[in-house]
Amino acid sequence: MLISFIVCLVLFLVIGLASARVRKNNAQDYYLASHSVPPWLVGLSAVATNNSGYMFIGVIGYTYAVGLSASLLMIGWILGDFLASLWVHQRLRAQAFNNGETSYIGALTRWAGFSGRGFRVIAALIALVFLLSYAGAQLVAGSKALQVLLNWPAWLGAVIGACLVMLYCIAGGIRASIWTDAAQSIVMIVAMGLMLFTAVQALGGVSASVAAMNDIPGFLSFAPASVVLPGAAGVGIFFIGWLLAGFSVIAQPHIMVRFITLNAAQNFVQTRLWYYAWFVVFYCMATAVGMLARIYLPESANFDAELALPQMAVELLPPLLVGLVLAGIFAATISTADSLLLSCSSFISQDLAPRLFASRSSTNIIGIKIATLLATCAALAWALLNQQSVFALVVLSWAMLSAAFVPLILLLCLGKTLSQTMALWLMGLGCGTVLVLHWCGIGGDLYLGLPALLVSLLVYGLVSLIKRR
Repeated sequence: MLISFIVCLVLFLVIGLASARVRKNNAQDYYLASHSVPPWLVGLSAVATNNSGYMFIGVIGYTYAVGLSASLLMIGWILGDFLASLWVHQRLRAQAFNNGETSYIGALTRWAGFSGRGFRVIAALIALVFLLSYAGAQLVAGSKALQVLLNWPAWLGAVIGACLVMLYCIAGGIRASIWTDAAQSIVMIVAMGLMLFTAVQALGGVSASVAAMNDIPGFLSFAPASVVLPGAAGVGIFFIGWLLAGFSVIAQPHIMVRFITLNAAQNFVQTRLWYYAWFVVFYCMATAVGMLARIYLPESANFDAELALPQMAVELLPPLLVGLVLAGIFAATISTADSLLLSCSSFISQDLAPRLFASRSSTNIIGIKIATLLATCAALAWALLNQQSVFALVVLSWAMLSAAFVPLILLLCLGKTLSQTMALWLMGLGCGTVLVLHWCGIGGDLYLGLPALLVSLLVYGLVSLIKRR
């Protein structure tokens, strides 16, 4: 088990370090690979980044708990993500490419036409906090898998993941991240497919598995157990909320920056084909494995549902293949963690403190690498101190980023003109709505980005109406 796991980790590290051979020592190359990445690499990298430890640990744990209703989350998420790709991705890449921006916040600032540093600094601070939280969740997911499969202490997996990511990101920047993402995406889908096939066989085939699921009350119902309203209305709101969650990919800097690295705008169609083919197959398998886990590992008071996949792997597979599944889980966590940390590094060095971290020499990127090191240390500290589940932490971080940036991007796509003051008010209202609902425990399975978006757009509409009068 340990041997196959280590072989995969060494492979990822070698691929990442190899990218340093073609790097250029400037911020454009470190953060955007000089806009030179082919469609297939962009697609595989973006989908591996999107499908993180949250998928192997969080989504499987959630599906284990709620059953078939988790498929509504999956359908809504993928559909929303697809709609976003048709509307936003090319526009954001054009802003970064045409204006020479190296960070997501910089491209968004240019798109909105804001001058000065007020919006850029506040937006970067919000994004930095919640991307560090998100990165911490990835390191937690990796440490959970190592804890179950290798009986290592919880902190060790987080430290290993952080060190691995830091080594190749500092060496090759986003190109290293993208190259390793492609390899990690292959390991991830093979590992998930292996678990699906083995679990079905162990439970006596598809018919026997479905029959066993049917014996669990409500497990094969599409209606979520905890929604704001009962009946069809509640299911509809649940689905719309998670459709918005998928659409909110436009507010996730670590994913969007992949599309900005694309070598030509006309290659977006090819990129989508790679991205969504992998995404649909993988998400369907993850949902199925989560449901099968509930049959194979009956629910108990002391069982952590987020450990279902590694626990099943131990019981169903020989040690060599357990190592492959562990590598798949770890690959999912680090393929997202490296992307998150590079985005955090860009916020620190390009948006928050460019004079401190960005050298005047275009061939000196020491400050940028120091920013990457600082971001990694902060995320590791977050992971070691974290007490929340991976699913809860990722969903909250995703919702906060959505609340901050989706209203602004939607209004820009609709051709609306906003002042910096209005943009900041909308960001504050959205984030405040998510936090209040989260702290009050309101919403059940509702994606909290939905009420946040509605509040922000309602306020914008009222202010615009008042101004016209």
